[in-house]
Formats: sequence, C-alpha cells, structure tokens
Amino acid sequence: MSYLSRSKNSALIPQSSVLCIALCAMLFALCFPAQAQQPKKIPRIGYLSAIDPARESARAEAIRLALRERGYIEGQNIDTEYRYAEGKPDRFSELAAELVRIKVDIILVAGDRSTLAAKNATKTIPIVMLGLGADPVEAGFVESLARPGGNVTGLTNLTRGLGGKRLEVLKEAVPQVTRVAVLHDAANPAVGLELKEVLPVAARTLSLIIQPWEVGSPNDFDRVFAAMGKQRPDGLYVLGGALIQSNRKRIVDFAAKSRLPSVYGNREFLDAGGLMYYGADQAESYRRVAMYVDKILKGAKPADLPVEQPKKFEFVINVKAAKEIGLTIPPNVLARADRMIK
Repeated sequence: MSYLSRSKNSALIPQSSVLCIALCAMLFALCFPAQAQQPKKIPRIGYLSAIDPARESARAEAIRLALRERGYIEGQNIDTEYRYAEGKPDRFSELAAELVRIKVDIILVAGDRSTLAAKNATKTIPIVMLGLGADPVEAGFVESLARPGGNVTGLTNLTRGLGGKRLEVLKEAVPQVTRVAVLHDAANPAVGLELKEVLPVAARTLSLIIQPWEVGSPNDFDRVFAAMGKQRPDGLYVLGGALIQSNRKRIVDFAAKSRLPSVYGNREFLDAGGLMYYGADQAESYRRVAMYVDKILKGAKPADLPVEQPKKFEFVINVKAAKEIGLTIPPNVLARADRMIK
C-alpha cells in the first residue's frame, strides 16, 4: 500500500517525497553556517628594521624559524610586513606610522631608534623590542622591567653594561693592546653613559686608553677612518646603532685592511667578517622574541609581560678573520669561546 500526504492545497504528495524534502532542508540548514562563516583572520606581524633586506635577512630568518618552532608558519597562519629604514634614521617615523595604518597585530622592533618611533606611532598595538641597547626605563619605553605598563615589552641586551667585558676579551685575545678606538653612532642614546662611565672604569682596570670616534652620517666614515688610521690604535670596539649597523661591512673591511683587532656589540658583524663578539646569545634571544609573539597573540598584554634581560651570553671568535690580519689568539682564549667561525 502506498501512503500519501495531503498538502495545504489538498494535493496529494507521496510521503517518501516529503521525507526527502525534509532531509534536504535539514542538510542545507547544517551546511549554511559553515558556508556563511568568514575565513579566520591571519595575524600580521610588523617588522621594523634599521637596515636593508640583505643585511637583515639572517636575523629575520632566525626569527621566522623561532616562530615556526612555536607553530607559526609564514604564509599559512601568520604573515609579516617588513619595513626597512636602510640606514636612514629619518625614515623610522614614516615606516612605523605605515605599519600602524595597515593595522598589524604586533610590531617587532630592533634597536633604540626604531623602538622610539614605534612607541610614538601607537599606544595600542603591542610592540616587542629586540636588541635594545638603552635602558628601557630610562629611555621611557616602559615604566619598569617587571611591569612595563604600556604597549611595549621585549628584550634588552644590556649593551651598556657589557662594554667592560668586551674590552676585557679584547685585551685577553690581544695582550699588547693599549689604545682602543671606540666607534659609535652619535644618534644612539645608549652610548653616552657607556662612554662616560662604564668604559673609563674598565679601561683603568685593564690599563687601556679609550679613543672615542663618533659618526653622524654615512659620509663621516671615510673621514673617521682616515683620522683613525693616522692615530693607529691597537684595537677597535664597535658600539651599536642604526648607522653603525647599516655600515657594518664598511667597518669590518676597514678593520681588516688596517689589521686592527676588533670586538663588536652586535653578532651580525662576525657574519660580515668581524673578529670577536661578546654579548647576548642571539639564538636564545630569537626564541624569546617568538615567545613574546606567541603570548600576545594568545591574549597576553604587553603591560603584564616583564622585559627580559639576557639569560645566556656567548663569546664568538672568527678564526678566519684572525688569520687574515695575522693575529694568533692565545689557546686559553680560544678554549673559552662558545663558538668559532673557521
């Protein structure tokens, strides 16, 4: 026997057809929310660099790998907007403002000037500092290391406090050193106190004479190098700063040509052929930056994330660079190196 159903208009419809229509309607109702659901927003990271893409590539890649370890894969569940000042400090404000306009979720900044530009550009977008040389409290970036209190947090490299240690490793590697030229960026706010207080104390202890050399623009390097060549220092200590960083190949080449033993406040100088680095363990720093990004994307507020000081330090010697300038580094110093570039 065939069962029929009477519609509102008294038309007879087979019950099997009614069941089919009902099932289709149910399936459509289930599918509709999925179809109407908007694609999940992929977080965007703003990356503000003082230098150009070629010189920044090693650090940027290291941070990408550190983020990948935490499950963030560029182009899949995270995107990065890169902005490069290319050694021109006057571009920081413009580039920081651009990242704010495109509404990135976090801004990563390397160095003091870029941190200041980002902080001036936004009071709401979280800012994560990397490689900060200045005291972030003295610079006004945070209220305290333990409780930053605003939209800025991240890492400080304690560059100022490490100056004495860098002079020490230079003296140990090259015992005959007595006069050390200190090359620094005039616009770097972290330099002043180190030159006036930290280095003079260390120099007296190590029986060294410090000779500061300041650069304020790319045109200053040739003049400073010529004058430095006439005074013939025994060693070179290079402090950080956007201008210094963007001209690191010129600086390293000058040191090699002058056969000048050198120590640097930035690990990337050794990739360019520099002799020695002592400072924060860079690989660890990149992992910590990835940790900040992860926590912020999961809802943490920069105001509640303490600014970290380095927990691990590394001493790196470029043995190849030593050979090129005819320098024999004592075995006991080589034994202390965490890493050697050959």
